[in-house]
Amino acid sequence: MERVNKILENKTYRSYLREIEECERTRVFCRHNMAHFLDVARIAQLLNLEEAVGLSKEMIYAAALLHDIGRHLQYREGTPHEQASALLAPQILKECGFTESESAEILEAIRQHRNAGIREERNLSGLIYRADKLSRSCFACPAEPQCDWKNEKKNWRIIL
Repeated sequence: MERVNKILENKTYRSYLREIEECERTRVFCRHNMAHFLDVARIAQLLNLEEAVGLSKEMIYAAALLHDIGRHLQYREGTPHEQASALLAPQILKECGFTESESAEILEAIRQHRNAGIREERNLSGLIYRADKLSRSCFACPAEPQCDWKNEKKNWRIIL
């Protein structure tokens, strides 16, 4: 997990986290912070093990840590955050020692994490998609009535 820890220490990554935090300062639900990133990583790793997908924990954690990193660009410029994240992540991945092929797989997972069409895929993209959706605790959220997610998308039960 050396390269994952390099992501956490990366100055550019940390600056993006601060940008997101500033943009979400008054947001009352579903923040895109380290708690969310780690929830996605841990759920994806559980799915990886339960489904015997065989991906490395380092790839899963890298994708999870970076999947929403462009969220501040969505707030400020209107760029869909999966696109913004895929534009920001390559330099961080390179600086942290990920190969071109590893980076390509991670970037694809970032780009696809909102695409319901990949929900059932047994690869990094499918894992990150499912984990991202499963990470939300709508059933216990005090701000749930204000949430703009459709009721059928909300997590009313723990599923895993």
